[in-house]
Amino acid sequence: MMIFTIICRINLCILCSLIFLVVIFLNLGSTIWCSNCTVVDSVVLVQHSMSSWSFLGENLCGDSSCKDMKAPSSLFLKGHVIASSVFLLKGTPFVKMHPILCLCKAIQSSSYEIANGSYHPTVQDTKEKMEKPSRKIESIGAFQKLPIVMPSIDIIGSALRKARKVSPTKGIANIAKREKNKGAKQLDALMKEIAVPLRTYVENFPNKMYLHPYERSLIELTLGDGYYEMVLQKVDSLRKRVVSVGKEHASLCAKSSSKREAEERLNEGLKKIEEIFAQERKVVDDLLGIAKTLRAMPVINLETPTLCLVGAPNVGKSSLVHILSTGKPEVCNYPFTTRGILMGHIILNFQKFQVTDTPGLLRRLDEDRNNLEKLTLAVLSHLPTAVLYVHDLSGECGTSPSDQFSIYKELRERFTGHLWLDVVSKSDLLKASPVVYATDGPHPSQLELEKYRKSGPDGAINVSVKTQEGLDELKRSVHELLNLQMAKIKGYKQQPGEVKGVTLH
Repeated sequence: MMIFTIICRINLCILCSLIFLVVIFLNLGSTIWCSNCTVVDSVVLVQHSMSSWSFLGENLCGDSSCKDMKAPSSLFLKGHVIASSVFLLKGTPFVKMHPILCLCKAIQSSSYEIANGSYHPTVQDTKEKMEKPSRKIESIGAFQKLPIVMPSIDIIGSALRKARKVSPTKGIANIAKREKNKGAKQLDALMKEIAVPLRTYVENFPNKMYLHPYERSLIELTLGDGYYEMVLQKVDSLRKRVVSVGKEHASLCAKSSSKREAEERLNEGLKKIEEIFAQERKVVDDLLGIAKTLRAMPVINLETPTLCLVGAPNVGKSSLVHILSTGKPEVCNYPFTTRGILMGHIILNFQKFQVTDTPGLLRRLDEDRNNLEKLTLAVLSHLPTAVLYVHDLSGECGTSPSDQFSIYKELRERFTGHLWLDVVSKSDLLKASPVVYATDGPHPSQLELEKYRKSGPDGAINVSVKTQEGLDELKRSVHELLNLQMAKIKGYKQQPGEVKGVTLH
């Protein structure tokens, strides 16, 4: 009788299982997206072997691939199967199992998360991760985001004051233990009050390789090649020394056996940290100087048209900047008066433009140029500027017309992508006969040079700041030139009007 009962129960279980499977096939099938983004119902996962599975179910899209989509068994996790297109991906790790029959539950669209998993294909994620740059290259303006660097004397003074205010942990009754606790905490506080600002400086001063090429050139030419990195490295080394010594003496203080020993350890540690900082505090002040220098650099908006005045030293560039813009340059009759990049602004018809004065260029090879001349070349190389080239044929600038002509020809051939406007300054000093320097020798383009000595390049505008000659014409031409530069920046393809002295490349 007992055997009969057991057999009946087994048959009943088998019958229930068969009914359950029929219901699953007919009514409870969930959905999955096939390769054609068409829903296939009644999907059941069947194990063929320990390493191969396939989907069985009604094919609604007509794609034969829906009937037999295979994936390795290692991708299937207990109760959680995640799909993306026709592939199955691994979700949150659970205990792996290899069931004979497994229903794919709640598989919806490619944007719905199931069981803490993700529908995004792992191959695609890897590709996007590889293509994504590790850090975005900075646009112009990084110097204005530099952290405020405290003078070294303020850092150590503030750190000592705050450290001495640190009290021992409450509830310590033993005098020796309380003194040990107080000493260790004060040394730790002093170490942190010095190390944290230094770490902030090192982390927030930008890496040169992520700067705009123009700003990178400014650092190298203004501070000296390698000086910026050297100072930051020394500041970081100082931070590491302070941290190391602070931790060492705090540990010794905490291990003191008496109140007197704890006090001695504390005073010794404070003195040692202060000595280390005093020995290398100059690097912090050097970093302060770097921050002041870089923060004072002119900020150039790459989306605003910029007019760059170029020419030999003392040809009158600064005087023209003074007339054309809001910039207030130093105007003197000496070569290399402009010792950096000077920025001003021009407002014409309610439009704001930028104008920059650059140091003068001499006739020599690039390797022989000083850093001031290299600043000018950096502006032309890395910024989308229009060029207003200033010529002085009066003989008062100190650079012969022959040398000016050579410099001019070199720059025109070198920077062909810039809009160009030529101006002959000091026209009130021009004489009937052209100026000839004793050092002027034969020139390869002698005929062209003779013509240049008389009136400058073709289409050049003659101006005189003293007599106001040609200034109105210059302002009109500059306005048209900047409008063309605006169109060039925006990528507009339009035919410019005739502008005297303007050459387009």
